[in-house]
Amino acid sequence: MSLGQRVSSDHQLARLLQIGVVLEEVVESRAAHHLESLPADERETIDDEVRALLAEAAEESAEHRERLETLVDDLDAETVAYEEINALVDAQYGPPEDTDGVLYDQLCNEETAYKFYDDLIEAIEASDGEFAIDRDRLLETLSDIREEEREGVEEVTEIMERRA
Repeated sequence: MSLGQRVSSDHQLARLLQIGVVLEEVVESRAAHHLESLPADERETIDDEVRALLAEAAEESAEHRERLETLVDDLDAETVAYEEINALVDAQYGPPEDTDGVLYDQLCNEETAYKFYDDLIEAIEASDGEFAIDRDRLLETLSDIREEEREGVEEVTEIMERRA
């Protein structure tokens, strides 16, 4: 995804942050459901390393979502409830077929989130507009989240490479 433009208003910024909230909700829901949705005989193939990765991803996404929701609240906007996104994820995605599918899905989620935050930061930095929230706080929050997503990409990649 490429924003391809500057962020020029509080309304536009709120909408982009809301997209980030939904993205985090999807990642959180998918990570949490991976283990639950695997058939019982496949659960044994998910080792402790993958379980820990998925638990950490769900927890990290929930924390990112909360941080983004705080920014959205500061702009006097609303976000979509996690329960609504979780229900959509349940309806849309089938269970992964194996551990490789779980890891590949998690890698895609981490990469998508990283790229979104990278593009959003770039669009905000290119903007000379003023926002109702402090620009430095906004960029610091987004940069911290982007860094955690980058680390997530690296962690999943390392696990996948060890298994190859």
